[in-house]
Amino acid sequence: MAGRNDIAGDLANDPANDATSDPANDLLALLLRLGDDHLILGHRLSEWCGHAPMLEEDLALPNMALDLIGTARMCYGYAGEIEGGGRSEDDYAFLRDGTDFRHMLMVERPNGDFAHTILRQFLFAAWMHPLWDGLTTSSDARLADHAGKAVKEMAYHVRHSGEWVIRLGDGTDESARRMRAALDDLTPYIGEMCAHDETAMRLVAAGLLPEPDTIRAAFEGTVARTFTMAQLPPLEVAPGITGGR
Repeated sequence: MAGRNDIAGDLANDPANDATSDPANDLLALLLRLGDDHLILGHRLSEWCGHAPMLEEDLALPNMALDLIGTARMCYGYAGEIEGGGRSEDDYAFLRDGTDFRHMLMVERPNGDFAHTILRQFLFAAWMHPLWDGLTTSSDARLADHAGKAVKEMAYHVRHSGEWVIRLGDGTDESARRMRAALDDLTPYIGEMCAHDETAMRLVAAGLLPEPDTIRAAFEGTVARTFTMAQLPPLEVAPGITGGR
C-alpha cells in the first residue's frame, strides 16, 4: 500500500525528528506516540481480567484498558487519514515490527504484582490527564474533540489508581514494601515520560500540544499530593532509561 511514507521506513527513521519535517509528519508522529502509549498499556491492563485481587478490580482494570484502547483506535484511525494510503487501525496495531512502535518504555513494563500495576497506571494517568486537558484547546479540532472525552477518563484513572497507591503505601508493612519496590522499579522510566524533543516543541509552536512545563508541573503536583498521603518518598525525576520514543 502506498502512503505518505512506507510505514517501516517512516517509523524506523522517524522523519518527524528532522528539522525540515512538515506539520503533517509532526502530527502523524504525535498520533502514533499517543496511540502506541495507550495501546500497549491497554493490553497490559487487560491481562488482569479474571486475575485481579478482588471483584471491583476485575471490573475496573479491564474498563480502564478499554478506555486506553479506545484512544489508541482514534489515534490510529486519524493517522491513517493523514497518511492517505488506506492503512487501518489494525495495520498500525498489528502489522508493524516491534521496533517501529514509539511508546514510552514505562507502559510496556511487566505487570508484576498489583502494587506495581497500580503505580504504573497512576504515573501514566497523572501525566496524561494534564496532557489531554491541554489538548482540549489544541489547534487540531479532531484532537481537541477527543481530548474532551479522554480527559474525563484520565481523571477517573488518576482517582482510582491514586486511591490504591495511598491504600497500599499507607497500609500494612507488606503492602508498603511492595509499593516502594514498585516505585524503585518504575522511577528510571519517568524521565522519558517527562522529556520533550524537537518534534514536541514544533507541535507546541503550532498550537497542537500544550507546553511541556505546564504538563510536568501538574504531574508533579498530583504525584506529590498522593505520595504524601501514601507515605512514599518524594518522586525524583532523572534522565533514566530512554529509547521508546
